[in-house]
Amino acid sequence: MNDLATSKASIKEQLPVLKRGHLWIMSLLYLATFGSFIGFSAGFAMLSKTQFPDVQILQYAFFGPFIGALARSAGGALSDRLGGTRVTLVNFILMAIFSGLLFLTLPTDGQGGSFMAFFAVFLALFLTAGLGSGSTFQMISVIFRKLTMDRVKAEGGSDERAMREAATDTAAALGFISAIGAIGGFFIPKAFGSSLALTGSPVGAMKVFLIFYIACVVITWAVYGRHSKK
Repeated sequence: MNDLATSKASIKEQLPVLKRGHLWIMSLLYLATFGSFIGFSAGFAMLSKTQFPDVQILQYAFFGPFIGALARSAGGALSDRLGGTRVTLVNFILMAIFSGLLFLTLPTDGQGGSFMAFFAVFLALFLTAGLGSGSTFQMISVIFRKLTMDRVKAEGGSDERAMREAATDTAAALGFISAIGAIGGFFIPKAFGSSLALTGSPVGAMKVFLIFYIACVVITWAVYGRHSKK
């Protein structure tokens, strides 16, 4: 019945979630995970071709998206067991580490570099982006369900009303945040392309991603990690 009520919710009934700060915070975190997954899926082949032109990249291109897709469900399962905040925090730390390691795999002035090391690190990024998209998705459900149920009960509402409004708000939040997360599919390959066009190297874009992941570590810990074990 909650699903039926949610499906009948109007746009007007869903818009109030846009006023909640947690929606925009979680949008940022979901952009960093799900957005990275679809962005890397779009940009990996292009980046590989420019940095390692002698490699036949088509035989490698599908591994990353495949691993990331499998990891998404694992991220949700781990979050149910260990807590979404904990899994997301550790995951962002790993994403920052792997982003830093990626610098070491690239050729310099057309020389050096290791495609196999580059490929291995990128697979790790796909894995963590997939895990993180599952864990942040779980966080969204937990956060908005609790926020809405606490609000309705504080207003003296019934349990039935609390559950109904929680279902509506959670579904609305998931929809809006998912749409924002999809921006990564455009931004990441665009950032790589712009960096290559301006400097001849993807390093500039990679620095931005590294800083972004470090910022997500800080945000996750500061907003959700300090006051909760999960």
